[in-house]
Amino acid sequence: MSNMKQIVVIGAGVSGLSVAVQLAEHYYNVANVTLISEDVSPNTTGDGSAGLWGPYYCGNTPDHKIVKWSSETHTFFHQLWKNGLGGKIGVCLQPCMRLTTDPCGYPEPAWKEIVFGCQKIQDAELKRLSNEHGRSYTGGYHFATFTCEPSGLLPYLFNRFIAVGGKFVASKVRSFDEIILNRPVDLIVNCSGLGSLELASDKAVLPIRGQVARVSAPWIYEVILDDSDDGNYIIPNCETVILGGTHQMNDFNRNVKREDSRFIFDGCERMLPSLRNANVTNEWVGLRPGRDSVRLEMEHYRSDAQKGSVPIIHNYGHGGCGVTLCWGCAKEVVEISSTLDWSKSSTSKL
Repeated sequence: MSNMKQIVVIGAGVSGLSVAVQLAEHYYNVANVTLISEDVSPNTTGDGSAGLWGPYYCGNTPDHKIVKWSSETHTFFHQLWKNGLGGKIGVCLQPCMRLTTDPCGYPEPAWKEIVFGCQKIQDAELKRLSNEHGRSYTGGYHFATFTCEPSGLLPYLFNRFIAVGGKFVASKVRSFDEIILNRPVDLIVNCSGLGSLELASDKAVLPIRGQVARVSAPWIYEVILDDSDDGNYIIPNCETVILGGTHQMNDFNRNVKREDSRFIFDGCERMLPSLRNANVTNEWVGLRPGRDSVRLEMEHYRSDAQKGSVPIIHNYGHGGCGVTLCWGCAKEVVEISSTLDWSKSSTSKL
Protein backbone atom coordinates (compact mmCIF):
# COMPACT_ATOMS: atom_id res chain seq x y z
CA MET A 1 0.00 0.00 0.00
CA SER A 2 1.45 3.35 -1.06
CA ASN A 3 -0.08 5.21 1.88
CA MET A 4 1.20 2.89 4.60
CA LYS A 5 1.82 4.75 7.84
CA GLN A 6 5.19 4.47 9.56
CA ILE A 7 5.48 3.58 13.25
CA VAL A 8 8.75 3.34 15.16
CA VAL A 9 9.05 1.59 18.54
CA ILE A 10 12.18 2.28 20.59
CA GLY A 11 13.38 -0.51 22.89
CA ALA A 12 13.21 -4.31 22.64
CA GLY A 13 12.65 -5.19 26.27
CA VAL A 14 9.42 -6.80 27.41
CA SER A 15 7.54 -3.48 27.16
CA GLY A 16 8.85 -2.55 23.72
CA LEU A 17 8.26 -6.00 22.24
CA SER A 18 4.72 -6.18 23.66
CA VAL A 19 3.98 -2.82 22.05
CA ALA A 20 5.61 -3.76 18.74
CA VAL A 21 3.62 -7.00 18.49
CA GLN A 22 0.28 -5.39 19.29
CA LEU A 23 0.81 -2.43 16.95
CA ALA A 24 1.99 -4.67 14.09
CA GLU A 25 -1.02 -6.95 14.50
CA HIS A 26 -3.54 -4.16 15.07
CA TYR A 27 -2.41 -2.10 12.06
CA TYR A 28 -1.67 -5.06 9.80
CA ASN A 29 -1.66 -3.85 6.15
CA VAL A 30 -2.20 -0.29 7.39
CA ALA A 31 1.17 0.61 8.94
CA ASN A 32 4.77 -0.52 8.86
CA VAL A 33 6.14 -1.03 12.36
CA THR A 34 9.90 -0.77 12.89
CA LEU A 35 11.51 -1.77 16.19
CA ILE A 36 14.81 -0.05 16.97
CA SER A 37 16.99 -1.21 19.85
CA GLU A 38 20.64 -1.49 20.72
CA ASP A 39 20.04 -4.68 22.72
CA VAL A 40 17.74 -7.65 22.27
CA SER A 41 17.29 -10.88 24.21
CA PRO A 42 19.36 -12.32 25.85
CA ASN A 43 20.98 -8.96 26.65
CA THR A 44 18.03 -6.99 28.06
CA THR A 45 17.32 -6.13 31.70
CA GLY A 46 14.38 -8.52 31.73
CA ASP A 47 16.38 -11.57 30.65
CA GLY A 48 17.83 -12.16 34.08
CA SER A 49 14.58 -11.73 35.97
CA ALA A 50 12.26 -14.46 37.20
CA GLY A 51 9.25 -13.09 35.31
CA LEU A 52 6.89 -13.40 38.26
CA TRP A 53 3.49 -11.78 37.80
CA GLY A 54 3.12 -9.45 40.78
CA PRO A 55 3.02 -5.65 41.19
CA TYR A 56 6.37 -4.59 42.64
CA TYR A 57 8.06 -1.18 42.85
CA CYS A 58 5.59 0.79 40.71
CA GLY A 59 6.14 4.05 42.59
CA ASN A 60 2.99 6.08 43.08
CA THR A 61 1.20 4.73 40.02
CA PRO A 62 -2.53 4.71 40.88
CA ASP A 63 -3.93 1.34 41.93
CA HIS A 64 -6.68 1.39 39.31
CA LYS A 65 -4.08 1.64 36.53
CA ILE A 66 -1.94 -1.12 38.03
CA VAL A 67 -4.98 -3.36 38.34
CA LYS A 68 -6.09 -2.71 34.74
CA TRP A 69 -2.69 -3.24 33.14
CA SER A 70 -1.66 -6.19 35.30
CA SER A 71 -5.02 -7.93 34.86
CA GLU A 72 -4.71 -7.78 31.08
CA THR A 73 -1.19 -9.20 31.29
CA HIS A 74 -2.34 -11.98 33.65
CA THR A 75 -5.05 -12.92 31.12
CA PHE A 76 -2.42 -12.96 28.35
CA PHE A 77 -0.19 -15.34 30.34
CA HIS A 78 -3.20 -17.51 31.13
CA GLN A 79 -4.01 -17.78 27.41
CA LEU A 80 -0.43 -18.74 26.55
CA TRP A 81 -0.49 -21.36 29.31
CA LYS A 82 -3.85 -22.81 28.22
CA ASN A 83 -2.78 -22.88 24.57
CA GLY A 84 0.13 -25.21 25.29
CA LEU A 85 2.93 -22.65 24.97
CA GLY A 86 3.99 -22.88 28.61
CA GLY A 87 6.88 -25.23 28.00
CA LYS A 88 8.23 -23.26 25.05
CA ILE A 89 7.96 -19.81 26.61
CA GLY A 90 8.44 -20.70 30.26
CA VAL A 91 4.95 -19.96 31.59
CA CYS A 92 4.20 -21.74 34.86
CA LEU A 93 1.18 -21.55 37.15
CA GLN A 94 2.32 -22.04 40.72
CA PRO A 95 1.42 -21.39 44.35
CA CYS A 96 2.74 -18.21 45.89
CA MET A 97 3.03 -16.69 49.37
CA ARG A 98 3.60 -12.98 49.95
CA LEU A 99 4.53 -12.08 53.52
CA THR A 100 5.58 -9.02 55.50
CA THR A 101 7.05 -8.04 58.87
CA ASP A 102 5.62 -4.53 58.63
CA PRO A 103 4.02 -3.49 61.96
CA CYS A 104 0.89 -2.47 60.05
CA GLY A 105 0.51 -5.95 58.59
CA TYR A 106 -0.30 -6.72 54.95
CA PRO A 107 -3.14 -4.58 53.57
CA GLU A 108 -5.59 -6.31 51.27
CA PRO A 109 -3.95 -6.25 47.81
CA ALA A 110 -5.67 -4.24 45.09
CA TRP A 111 -4.85 -7.14 42.75
CA LYS A 112 -6.52 -9.78 44.97
CA GLU A 113 -9.27 -10.63 42.45
CA ILE A 114 -6.85 -11.07 39.54
CA VAL A 115 -4.91 -14.06 40.87
CA PHE A 116 -6.42 -17.46 41.64
CA GLY A 117 -7.67 -18.33 45.13
CA CYS A 118 -6.19 -15.39 47.02
CA GLN A 119 -6.62 -15.90 50.78
CA LYS A 120 -5.30 -14.12 53.82
CA ILE A 121 -2.78 -16.18 55.81
CA GLN A 122 -4.20 -16.83 59.26
CA ASP A 123 -2.38 -16.12 62.52
CA ALA A 124 -1.55 -19.75 63.30
CA GLU A 125 0.08 -20.19 59.89
CA LEU A 126 1.94 -16.87 60.23
CA LYS A 127 3.33 -18.05 63.56
CA ARG A 128 4.49 -21.34 62.04
CA LEU A 129 6.14 -19.59 59.09
CA SER A 130 7.77 -17.04 61.42
CA ASN A 131 9.30 -19.85 63.46
CA GLU A 132 10.49 -21.69 60.35
CA HIS A 133 12.00 -18.62 58.68
CA GLY A 134 13.36 -16.89 61.76
CA ARG A 135 11.17 -13.86 61.05
CA SER A 136 8.29 -12.07 62.77
CA TYR A 137 5.61 -12.01 60.08
CA THR A 138 2.64 -9.74 60.68
CA GLY A 139 0.56 -10.59 57.63
CA GLY A 140 0.43 -12.16 54.23
CA TYR A 141 -1.57 -13.78 51.45
CA HIS A 142 -1.33 -17.01 49.50
CA PHE A 143 -2.64 -17.58 45.97
CA ALA A 144 -1.69 -19.06 42.61
CA THR A 145 -0.23 -16.98 39.80
CA PHE A 146 2.09 -17.16 36.80
CA THR A 147 5.75 -16.86 36.17
CA CYS A 148 6.63 -16.11 32.55
CA GLU A 149 10.35 -16.26 32.01
CA PRO A 150 11.58 -13.33 29.89
CA SER A 151 14.32 -15.52 28.42
CA GLY A 152 11.49 -17.44 26.72
CA LEU A 153 8.89 -14.70 26.40
CA LEU A 154 11.15 -12.18 24.64
CA PRO A 155 12.20 -14.46 21.75
CA TYR A 156 8.55 -15.53 21.37
CA LEU A 157 7.39 -11.92 21.09
CA PHE A 158 10.25 -11.01 18.74
CA ASN A 159 9.43 -13.90 16.38
CA ARG A 160 5.71 -13.07 16.55
CA PHE A 161 6.53 -9.47 15.61
CA ILE A 162 8.68 -10.48 12.63
CA ALA A 163 6.07 -13.03 11.49
CA VAL A 164 3.44 -10.32 11.10
CA GLY A 165 5.73 -8.13 9.00
CA GLY A 166 7.59 -6.15 11.65
CA LYS A 167 11.08 -4.84 10.88
CA PHE A 168 13.97 -4.72 13.34
CA VAL A 169 16.93 -2.30 13.31
CA ALA A 170 19.84 -2.88 15.70
CA SER A 171 20.87 0.62 16.72
CA LYS A 172 21.10 2.91 19.72
CA VAL A 173 18.67 5.83 19.53
CA ARG A 174 20.26 8.94 21.00
CA SER A 175 17.51 11.43 20.22
CA PHE A 176 14.01 11.59 18.78
CA ASP A 177 15.30 14.03 16.15
CA GLU A 178 17.62 11.30 14.91
CA ILE A 179 14.57 9.19 14.00
CA ILE A 180 12.52 12.03 12.57
CA LEU A 181 15.32 13.28 10.32
CA ASN A 182 16.39 9.86 9.02
CA ARG A 183 13.03 8.33 8.07
CA PRO A 184 9.39 9.20 7.46
CA VAL A 185 7.53 8.58 10.73
CA ASP A 186 3.91 9.06 11.76
CA LEU A 187 4.22 7.77 15.34
CA ILE A 188 7.05 7.02 17.76
CA VAL A 189 6.56 4.83 20.84
CA ASN A 190 9.26 5.27 23.47
CA CYS A 191 9.84 2.08 25.46
CA SER A 192 13.48 2.82 26.26
CA GLY A 193 13.16 2.13 29.98
CA LEU A 194 16.14 3.48 31.89
CA GLY A 195 17.31 5.06 28.63
CA SER A 196 14.54 7.65 28.97
CA LEU A 197 16.69 9.39 31.57
CA GLU A 198 18.62 10.78 28.60
CA LEU A 199 16.37 10.14 25.59
CA ALA A 200 13.33 11.86 27.10
CA SER A 201 15.39 14.08 29.43
CA ASP A 202 13.30 12.69 32.29
CA LYS A 203 15.10 13.29 35.57
CA ALA A 204 12.44 11.28 37.43
CA VAL A 205 13.91 8.08 35.95
CA LEU A 206 16.36 6.20 38.16
CA PRO A 207 17.86 2.71 38.32
CA ILE A 208 16.67 0.27 40.98
CA ARG A 209 19.56 -2.16 41.26
CA GLY A 210 18.55 -5.80 41.57
CA GLN A 211 21.00 -8.60 42.31
CA VAL A 212 19.79 -12.20 42.17
CA ALA A 213 21.19 -15.72 42.08
CA ARG A 214 20.02 -18.73 40.11
CA VAL A 215 20.35 -22.20 41.60
CA SER A 216 19.44 -25.71 40.57
CA ALA A 217 16.75 -26.82 43.02
CA PRO A 218 14.11 -28.85 41.15
CA TRP A 219 12.43 -29.89 44.41
CA ILE A 220 11.06 -26.34 44.96
CA TYR A 221 7.61 -25.64 43.50
CA GLU A 222 6.35 -22.66 45.51
CA VAL A 223 7.07 -18.94 45.30
CA ILE A 224 7.89 -17.33 48.66
CA LEU A 225 8.14 -13.53 48.83
CA ASP A 226 8.99 -11.59 51.97
CA ASP A 227 7.87 -8.09 50.99
CA SER A 228 9.55 -6.52 54.02
CA ASP A 229 12.20 -3.96 53.19
CA ASP A 230 14.88 -6.42 54.35
CA GLY A 231 13.11 -9.49 52.97
CA ASN A 232 14.17 -12.17 50.52
CA TYR A 233 12.35 -14.12 47.83
CA ILE A 234 12.44 -17.54 46.21
CA ILE A 235 10.93 -17.92 42.73
CA PRO A 236 11.03 -21.23 40.84
CA ASN A 237 11.35 -21.09 37.06
CA CYS A 238 11.19 -24.07 34.71
CA GLU A 239 14.86 -25.05 34.99
CA THR A 240 16.26 -23.00 37.88
CA VAL A 241 15.16 -21.19 41.02
CA ILE A 242 15.79 -17.46 41.42
CA LEU A 243 16.93 -16.27 44.84
CA GLY A 244 16.75 -12.59 45.67
CA GLY A 245 17.22 -9.95 46.01
CA THR A 246 18.10 -6.30 46.31
CA HIS A 247 16.34 -3.05 45.46
CA GLN A 248 19.03 -0.38 45.75
CA MET A 249 17.68 2.95 44.57
CA ASN A 250 19.66 5.10 42.14
CA ASP A 251 22.53 2.59 42.01
CA PHE A 252 24.12 2.04 38.59
CA ASN A 253 26.54 -0.70 39.74
CA ARG A 254 26.09 -3.76 37.51
CA ASN A 255 28.76 -5.82 39.30
CA VAL A 256 27.88 -8.66 41.68
CA LYS A 257 28.58 -7.62 45.27
CA ARG A 258 29.73 -10.23 47.76
CA GLU A 259 27.77 -8.65 50.63
CA ASP A 260 24.58 -8.83 48.56
CA SER A 261 25.29 -12.46 47.69
CA ARG A 262 25.61 -13.25 51.38
CA PHE A 263 22.36 -11.46 52.17
CA ILE A 264 20.56 -13.41 49.43
CA PHE A 265 21.89 -16.87 50.28
CA ASP A 266 21.64 -16.46 54.05
CA GLY A 267 18.09 -15.11 53.89
CA CYS A 268 16.80 -17.69 51.41
CA GLU A 269 18.46 -20.59 53.22
CA ARG A 270 16.74 -19.50 56.45
CA MET A 271 13.43 -19.80 54.59
CA LEU A 272 14.28 -23.14 52.98
CA PRO A 273 17.31 -24.88 54.52
CA SER A 274 17.40 -27.38 51.63
CA LEU A 275 18.78 -24.59 49.45
CA ARG A 276 22.17 -25.17 51.09
CA ASN A 277 22.41 -28.25 48.85
CA ALA A 278 21.57 -26.36 45.65
CA ASN A 279 24.21 -25.75 42.99
CA VAL A 280 24.58 -22.09 42.04
CA THR A 281 24.32 -21.67 38.26
CA ASN A 282 24.98 -17.92 38.13
CA GLU A 283 24.61 -14.56 39.83
CA TRP A 284 23.34 -11.51 37.97
CA VAL A 285 22.64 -7.80 38.37
CA GLY A 286 19.99 -5.83 36.49
CA LEU A 287 18.88 -2.22 36.70
CA ARG A 288 15.12 -1.86 36.89
CA PRO A 289 13.78 1.32 35.21
CA GLY A 290 12.40 3.09 38.27
CA ARG A 291 10.26 6.22 38.34
CA ASP A 292 7.85 7.92 40.76
CA SER A 293 5.07 6.52 38.54
CA VAL A 294 4.74 4.71 35.23
CA ARG A 295 4.70 7.19 32.33
CA LEU A 296 2.13 6.15 29.74
CA GLU A 297 0.97 9.16 27.76
CA MET A 298 1.23 10.89 24.39
CA GLU A 299 3.04 14.11 23.65
CA HIS A 300 3.30 16.01 20.37
CA TYR A 301 7.03 16.41 19.88
CA ARG A 302 8.36 19.35 17.92
CA SER A 303 11.73 19.01 16.26
CA ASP A 304 13.86 22.09 15.64
CA ALA A 305 14.67 20.74 12.18
CA GLN A 306 11.13 20.04 11.00
CA LYS A 307 7.85 21.89 10.80
CA GLY A 308 4.88 20.50 12.68
CA SER A 309 5.02 17.82 15.34
CA VAL A 310 5.28 14.05 15.62
CA PRO A 311 3.23 12.13 18.21
CA ILE A 312 5.29 10.21 20.73
CA ILE A 313 3.67 7.75 23.13
CA HIS A 314 5.86 7.25 26.18
CA ASN A 315 5.69 3.87 27.92
CA TYR A 316 8.40 3.53 30.55
CA GLY A 317 9.15 3.69 34.27
CA HIS A 318 7.72 0.27 35.15
CA GLY A 319 10.17 -0.37 38.01
CA GLY A 320 10.00 -4.02 39.04
CA CYS A 321 6.71 -4.51 37.15
CA GLY A 322 7.88 -4.76 33.55
CA VAL A 323 6.67 -8.33 33.04
CA THR A 324 3.55 -7.76 35.16
CA LEU A 325 2.37 -4.71 33.22
CA CYS A 326 3.79 -5.29 29.72
CA TRP A 327 0.77 -6.59 27.82
CA GLY A 328 -1.76 -4.30 29.49
CA CYS A 329 0.37 -1.20 28.94
CA ALA A 330 0.86 -2.20 25.30
CA LYS A 331 -2.93 -2.46 24.89
CA GLU A 332 -3.25 1.09 26.18
CA VAL A 333 -0.58 2.26 23.72
CA VAL A 334 -2.74 0.85 20.90
CA GLU A 335 -5.81 2.57 22.38
CA ILE A 336 -3.98 5.91 22.52
CA SER A 337 -2.70 5.47 18.97
CA SER A 338 -6.27 4.96 17.75
CA THR A 339 -7.08 8.56 18.73
CA LEU A 340 -4.77 9.83 15.99
CA ASP A 341 -6.55 10.97 12.83
CA TRP A 342 -4.58 8.65 10.56
CA SER A 343 -5.55 5.55 12.51
CA LYS A 344 -9.30 6.04 12.71
CA SER A 345 -9.99 4.37 9.38
CA SER A 346 -7.76 1.38 10.09
CA THR A 347 -9.05 -2.15 10.38
CA SER A 348 -7.82 -4.14 13.35
CA LYS A 349 -6.60 -7.68 12.74
CA LEU A 350 -7.42 -8.66 16.31
